[in-house]
Amino acid sequence: MESIQAIKQRFGIIGNDQKLNRSIEKAIQVSPTDISVLVTGESGVGKESIPRIIHQLSHRKHGKYIAVNCGAIPEGTIDSELFGHEKGAFTGATSTRSGYFEVADEGTIFLDEVGELPLTTQVRLLRVLENGEFIKVGSSKVQKTNVRIVAATNVNMFEAIKKEKFREDLYYRLSTVEINLPPLRDRKEDIHLLFRKFASDFALKYKMPTVKLTDEAVVLLLKYRWNGNIRQLRNVAEQVSVLEQNRTISGNTIQNYLPNIGSNLPAVVNNSKSESDFSSEREILYKVLFDMKSDLNDLKKLTMELMKKGSDSDVQKDNEHLIQKIYGEEKDEEFEAAVEDLEVLSIPEHTEDMDETISELEDKYHFAEEIEEEETLSLHDKELELIKKSLERHSGKRKLAAAELGISERTLYRKIKQFDL
Repeated sequence: MESIQAIKQRFGIIGNDQKLNRSIEKAIQVSPTDISVLVTGESGVGKESIPRIIHQLSHRKHGKYIAVNCGAIPEGTIDSELFGHEKGAFTGATSTRSGYFEVADEGTIFLDEVGELPLTTQVRLLRVLENGEFIKVGSSKVQKTNVRIVAATNVNMFEAIKKEKFREDLYYRLSTVEINLPPLRDRKEDIHLLFRKFASDFALKYKMPTVKLTDEAVVLLLKYRWNGNIRQLRNVAEQVSVLEQNRTISGNTIQNYLPNIGSNLPAVVNNSKSESDFSSEREILYKVLFDMKSDLNDLKKLTMELMKKGSDSDVQKDNEHLIQKIYGEEKDEEFEAAVEDLEVLSIPEHTEDMDETISELEDKYHFAEEIEEEETLSLHDKELELIKKSLERHSGKRKLAAAELGISERTLYRKIKQFDL
């Protein structure tokens, strides 16, 4: 068995990362067998190298090796490409054609971007994996093939299965052994090594001196995210080699070839929904109506106090917290304006007859409040639900719950007794 370093030299693989070495080691170990292999990793990490290693180290190395990009073949013709077709099977089928599985018999087929296969083709592929049988398009004859399948994808297969874009049974048949190649950003030590290799290759290709990076430029390369991985790094090295006259590349120069270099900070995304969040506009509306109802009750209380005492200064002093809650920071001006409006009513002095009138008004307000709870919007139920949630969030602490709901602790206690909580 060849060593990992010998395989790297043979297939032109650059890097000393441990994850990369482990991937190559797994490819060497599975090569002598006929096990199906699934190579995973982001686009541009070099997944095409693993199938070539597996084929060249297997007993099929003298057979054909065919690489098929499943994402590049139209959905209507991919079955014909893979399995062949009979003459007259569809419009334009002027002759019988052999598919890749027939041509690559006793060899290896590399299915790149296998996650892009249509579901109907996945069913045909599953049959090939299970018993080596396939049927040409337009034919009824079952044919046999002895092909080893190595697939690769940059798609999250579990997400694709969840969205019913990929068959779960096919995934488990393809991934008997799964080999994952790490992204370039996880191979920090290999980035400068790869850039030097690419720069040397392009200098030889274009017959020009090799570019060299300053320490500042190397630091920028190591910090960059490299969403395009090795393919993107190779393109940057080629651009720099061709376009720059000065063969010593500074940090300011390399920045011009790194798109979005300032937007590589990690973003914190909270996918979980807080219990206090409103999940719909209807709940927001209920909350607003509940707050309005609370404010109306406070306004009624202030009005009753004014009618009882007849002195705005005493009312303002005794109900400071209510005024602050209703009018906010601008309470003084708004309250004074409200008092001026009330003075126009010419409230009479407090008498015994006034007590009877106030008692009757309180009964009327109490009756109106009960009628409001029978509204079609079910404010009674929503108010009960909001109080329950607030008490649960604050572990039954009424003071905190009352502050969150915007009502007094005494009012909350009354509602708890009312709702029998």
